[in-house]
Amino acid sequence: MHTLEEWMTAQLVVPYLRHCDLPVRQPWKYAAKRNLLDYLLVYVEEGTLEVAVEGEELLLGAGDFCLLQPGTVHTLAGITRTTTPYAHFDIFYHPLRTESFATLPGQVDLAPYGRLMQPRLDGMPGVRIPVKLSPRHPERFRELLIGAIECWLEPDGLSRLEAQQFAMELVRQLIRDYYRPRQEAERRGPFSPDWVTPYLSYRLTEPLSVEELARRAHLSPSRFRCLFRERYGMPPHRYLMHLRLRYAAELLETTAYPLEKVAAYCGFADKHHLSKAFKQAMRVSPGAYRLGRR
Repeated sequence: MHTLEEWMTAQLVVPYLRHCDLPVRQPWKYAAKRNLLDYLLVYVEEGTLEVAVEGEELLLGAGDFCLLQPGTVHTLAGITRTTTPYAHFDIFYHPLRTESFATLPGQVDLAPYGRLMQPRLDGMPGVRIPVKLSPRHPERFRELLIGAIECWLEPDGLSRLEAQQFAMELVRQLIRDYYRPRQEAERRGPFSPDWVTPYLSYRLTEPLSVEELARRAHLSPSRFRCLFRERYGMPPHRYLMHLRLRYAAELLETTAYPLEKVAAYCGFADKHHLSKAFKQAMRVSPGAYRLGRR
């Protein structure tokens, strides 16, 4: 997909607020790192918030916004008494969105939940969003976030609908503020591996080609294969199979789905295809694996 419009059409932008709050807290700190399946948007209304992402520490003061994208390992700490309205939310539609959740401190390895992880906005052509946001119209951005949170906290269905409307406008402004022409995005660097696992996990049941992935990374297929192997230690098709088998193993352990359904959910042609691939990789049949785990 070469354009922002194509990407957004394929992803189906439908924001979904999962958890919101308006907390006022004394100095606090998460005891452990955590990873994210969804997006976390935080507004510092009062106090000082420390955000540590991949070894980099940011101090946010009153009036600052912070966006943590899916797959971001981080810690948060309130250095002073803080008032920090926040929202956990999805941006892109997912049929299993109600099964996803706001992770807790200590949850870093989210491999078992890869199918639930949202695509990153950084994967959109021409869009690169920092952790610390600088909205063009910060007061309007704040009004939208607070409006979404306040409506979401109301118990009635109409308020929840209004909250979703606020969320859609938030996402629109966010993308508009950080969209740059494709040429600028390419100059910032053609390949970032952060999007690969969420992108593939989200499309386990779809036919994907190296050519499609290479176009998305703005690379030639041969160059993409080379960089992919350097990053993941295997070619793209084998990594996709690895994700499919990992999800199949999870379903075998945690559900009573018949093999036909497990195969369909994980992108295999049929249960025979699943059984052959599973036994080759795990040295045991899917049925024996399920029985042994239980």
